[in-house]
Amino acid sequence: MIIGIPKEIKTDEFRVGMTPSGVLELIKAGHNVLIEQNAGVGSGFEDRLYSDAGAIILNTADDIYAGADMILKVKEPIEVEYSRLREGQILFTYLHLAADKALTEVLCAKKITALAYETLRLGRRLPLLEPMSEIAGRMATLFGAVHLGRYNGGSGQLLGGAVGVERNHVVVLGAGVAGKSAADAAAGLGAKVTMLDINLERLTYLRDVMAPNVSMLYSTHDTIVNSIKDADLIVGTVLVAGAKAPKLITRDMLSLMKKGSVLVDVSIDQGGCFETSHATTHSHPTFDVDGIVHYCVANMPGMYPRTSTIALTNATLSYALKIASTPLNVLLKDEIYLGALNTYAGDVTNEAVAIAHGMTYKAVV
Repeated sequence: MIIGIPKEIKTDEFRVGMTPSGVLELIKAGHNVLIEQNAGVGSGFEDRLYSDAGAIILNTADDIYAGADMILKVKEPIEVEYSRLREGQILFTYLHLAADKALTEVLCAKKITALAYETLRLGRRLPLLEPMSEIAGRMATLFGAVHLGRYNGGSGQLLGGAVGVERNHVVVLGAGVAGKSAADAAAGLGAKVTMLDINLERLTYLRDVMAPNVSMLYSTHDTIVNSIKDADLIVGTVLVAGAKAPKLITRDMLSLMKKGSVLVDVSIDQGGCFETSHATTHSHPTFDVDGIVHYCVANMPGMYPRTSTIALTNATLSYALKIASTPLNVLLKDEIYLGALNTYAGDVTNEAVAIAHGMTYKAVV
């Protein structure tokens, strides 16, 4: 198969779909790899490393899309890339279609076989989401702490405090990979941390492995309301795979919070879990609503592209090899790849995406 890796062009995105090492594995498996000139530079991978691995360097994204059977990316195509997609192509990337009706319609119109990293399941895990969730969770605490700084519009409190000063309170909504990562970072800085989730089994496990300054609560409207009243930093990491994130904090609830506190919405790719959230960029990461600082960067791991690209390749490579080496009629009999499939032959094949946009869902049989 001919696999194309275009340069990522979403604002402030410096990751690339595959490392040179990953490209070498694809080529050793008998595939041809086309990569756009300078696609890996933002992650510290020069063109020479890809050509040494056996990839063909092409000058433009148009050349990549025109020549490839499968497009391997990091982020979902943006509007300027829609016309480059070729009917019948395979697209393997993060898609987050529940928050993007326009892209969903384009993928259907072009009969793209769209496989999303974030909906590929392995048992109860989402293995292609996990590495980016881990990075985003740590970043949520670190950048939340930075934006508590007075010069960034925050309350002026140092996360973790100091000797003789009361510790800050960090609330983490969601106890998955991102939530645990955020809570670990906050606990390590010395904050008082409260995690909320509806999965009691997960909360029980985390109670036994987390630091003693981390407590667990079952998530209800009342426990959220009571927790945010004295919170300095709130990190939202809730995820319903493939679907829009539920709005756990409404605009009215902001009035309950302390002025200068910070909301970090890690769920923003799926529409955000705060009613007042809207996507921001690394260049302009925050905005203020009613005295509450919102940090809602839609590609948080893009801040650290070297680490993120290597971690992502480690997770996606084996699946990319399988997709490239297996006829679709065989591949789509495997529940793992059916779970990743979001559009196929002109239809929406992920029920949560169809519900989000009021579109017709069609199962692949």
